[in-house]
Amino acid sequence: MPKMKSKSAVKKRFRISKSGKAICSHPDRGHGHAPFNGKTGRKLRRRMVLNSTWSTLVRKMMEP
Repeated sequence: MPKMKSKSAVKKRFRISKSGKAICSHPDRGHGHAPFNGKTGRKLRRRMVLNSTWSTLVRKMMEP
């Protein structure tokens, strides 16, 4: 039985914190930011911490 491959797209988009939570950037960061006010733009710049369910799924996809 061959080894399972890890998902390269997940490795590029997420990283795992020391406590095991998945961290990624917010969506809506591409273009068309004119409707956002300053507070929203600053909030989108920060990283997003996923909940435990999604963190578990992301961790499974990252491990080989």
